[in-house]
Amino acid sequence: MESVKISVISPIYGCKECLFELYDRLVKTLSQITENFEIILVNDACPQASWERIAMLCAKDPRVKGINLSRNFGQHYAITAGLDHAKGEWVVVMDCDLQDRPEEIIKLYNKALDGYDIVFGRRAQRQDSFIKRFGSMAFNRVLEYFTETKHDNSIANFGIYAHKVVETINRYREHSRDFLLFAQMVGFKKVEIDIEHAPRAHGESSYNFSKLFRLAIDSIISHSNKPLRLSIQLGFFIALASLVYASWLVIRYFFYHTPAEGWTSLMVSMFFMFGLLFAIIGITGLYIGKIFDEVKRRPLYLIQETLNL
Repeated sequence: MESVKISVISPIYGCKECLFELYDRLVKTLSQITENFEIILVNDACPQASWERIAMLCAKDPRVKGINLSRNFGQHYAITAGLDHAKGEWVVVMDCDLQDRPEEIIKLYNKALDGYDIVFGRRAQRQDSFIKRFGSMAFNRVLEYFTETKHDNSIANFGIYAHKVVETINRYREHSRDFLLFAQMVGFKKVEIDIEHAPRAHGESSYNFSKLFRLAIDSIISHSNKPLRLSIQLGFFIALASLVYASWLVIRYFFYHTPAEGWTSLMVSMFFMFGLLFAIIGITGLYIGKIFDEVKRRPLYLIQETLNL
């Protein structure tokens, strides 16, 4: 039995209408490279009964692999499930909504043959709404600042990855998942190339500003201790400012005979300090919560059913 040349992983949620077209275009594209490929469709408890269509594709073509998660875990957990089962020498990760055009895989693969382990697809002209593009840009800027890594707003999960890269990423088993951040962190020889980004044909993105904000918080807490360091620096700054102000009050009292007055300013300062203190305690609590989640060592995802695996 020949080894699998290319694995394509696509998490499935909210795009039932796209599945048959996704399959047809993937087969047409991948067949130009090799006949030894596999398409791994991970159903993340899609409410549109996508699993029935995945089962139909698996029955039609044994190269289609189906993974049905027991509940909705989220996109990056679904990608993890696919990565854990991928056998290809090269692994492509792409969305199921056809905004990541299957035809661009050939371009990614040809660039990888130039000696690269990771080839990211850069969306030169994003076909997304202004709100989604703004939310994505804000997410990346915040993530860059706190994790001290570079993130291009035009780059998402769509890319091709050597099997050794996938094996390395699979060693990251923490519960806060961000596939693109992992791919940036592992190193290896990587490059970015321009690809065509298609408009969304069906449905709407499940990533709203609130979900992006929560993902940013999870990624920051999981991959950086910078918020803790900033809270320490802020504490020292406030302590120094308080010392300077106290010294000024002493000088005014003894040299200018001006007593310190102002019950209102005192109460405002106290409320400010209490609020700041609770915020710092909250940040510390988030880190403790992450530790609590990790030490339980619960599975990253649960599989209800598989097909052709």
